[in-house]
Order: sequence, then structure tokens, then C-alpha cells
Amino acid sequence: MIRFLVRLVVNAVAIWAAVQLVPGLNYEGTTTSLLIVAFVFGLVNALVRPLLLLLTCPFIILTLGLFVLVVNTIMLSITVWLSGIWDLGLTSTGFWATFLGAVVISVVSSVINLLIKDDHEHKRDR
Repeated sequence: MIRFLVRLVVNAVAIWAAVQLVPGLNYEGTTTSLLIVAFVFGLVNALVRPLLLLLTCPFIILTLGLFVLVVNTIMLSITVWLSGIWDLGLTSTGFWATFLGAVVISVVSSVINLLIKDDHEHKRDR
């Protein structure tokens, strides 16, 4: 349960950072709805992303992995779309705002995950 909450907060911080840094990616809502957006983003990444990666595997190989950025953009686009349906406050003005937002989210969440030590990973290394 703790790992789930940590990942939820990491996603929320990464989305917040993207909204602050990327023009065209906007969020108007409460902290609670930002946590719900982060939950939706995590759910989309857990359910849709593996299938999309499998289906786009030839493109990923052909572009030496750069197509994963497009997959990440699609994941954020789905999250923005669901946020609009459920009135959670996350909006985007277009592809490039969503693309740059996905890049920022990936970088920020990677850096935060590097800084946070996971006890389960530490136990597996032994």
C-alpha cells in the first residue's frame, strides 16, 4: 500500500511539474483532483501502455526507442481526455504541449524514483 501511495504522489508531482513548465498544458483544480488525475494516469499506464508498446514494437525498434515518446504522449492524451470527461481540470492545447508534457513527466518521475529508495528493490539486490 505504501508503494502505491508513493507512486501516486510521484505521478502527481510529475504532472504538476509538467503543468508548471510546459505552456499549453494546464491544470485548474484542487490537490485532491490532481491526485485523482495521477491515479488515472497510473491506471492508463498500467492497462493501456503494455498493449500499445506491444503493438508498436516494430516502430520502437525502427526508431531505436524514440517512438516510446509518442506512446507516452498517447498515454498523457488519454489521461487529458478522461480528465475532461470527468471534469478533473487537466487540459492540453494540442499535440506539442502534450508531447512536451509527457517528456517532462517521464524525466521528473525518473529522477524522483532514482532519489527514492525502494526497500523491495534493495532486498532483491542482496
